[in-house]
Amino acid sequence: MQNNSKNRSHWLIASDIDGTINNKARKLVKRNYDAIHKFTEEYSGNFTLASGRSPDSMRKHYKRLDIADGKAIVINGAGIYDFAEEKMIWSSPLNEHCIDIVRKTVKRMPLIAFQVISDKVVYIYRPTPSARVLAINARYPIKYFYDFEKIPKENWYKVIFTGIPPAMKSVSKYVESLSDTTENLMFSSPWSYEMVNEYTNKGKAVLKLAEILGVKKEHTAAIGDYFNDYEMLRQVALPACCGQAPKGMKDIAKLVTCHCNDGAVADLINYIIANG
Repeated sequence: MQNNSKNRSHWLIASDIDGTINNKARKLVKRNYDAIHKFTEEYSGNFTLASGRSPDSMRKHYKRLDIADGKAIVINGAGIYDFAEEKMIWSSPLNEHCIDIVRKTVKRMPLIAFQVISDKVVYIYRPTPSARVLAINARYPIKYFYDFEKIPKENWYKVIFTGIPPAMKSVSKYVESLSDTTENLMFSSPWSYEMVNEYTNKGKAVLKLAEILGVKKEHTAAIGDYFNDYEMLRQVALPACCGQAPKGMKDIAKLVTCHCNDGAVADLINYIIANG
């Protein structure tokens, strides 16, 4: 049954960026923009972006939405950043065990580089070209190190190991052998392998933001297009995926939308408006 009341303030929608709110050319789809404004302004709904990006890298994506609320899920869910206040309002940094894994890995594998995404700085250890490119994309100030112990150890939100693909397979096996389940590990490309806290993923951060906003879990929704969004979809009440998403994503989705090029986020918003 349709709910025609123009109030969806009890809902929170989280969206991935590339291949979801953006089309395949990484451009914001106007249909999505219009639907987000309708949802947040006419229906008072809550909308957020969720990405692996740092706050500075994500700022342009948030700003172009031109919506009032400034909170976004950043760094794979390691933090919730408030662009209105320009600060983290919640975060989940790596613990000492995770830092020790990094220490042992780079000691064992002298050709491997890594970078640390901190709250305001990217620390690069053994700055290879690929590590430099990743850090530049994060849009943070960069500090380079060749001595592990000189790297500040506070507020490590994410570590990205970088190297050639065969070496990264060795890195992943070694890191996993040291793991005690207090970390979340994933390949983000054939050249990069990431570590965040066990309690860090976009899904848990979305639920934390819902708690901050006073939104019940049964009124949380999320949309994504690939397996880096899997945990986010798995943990919300209304998981949605874009039409081009792989079968594994569609298997856990309650709503499969159109292709991202055609306004996938708008499909989800219209569904929530229609069904309340």
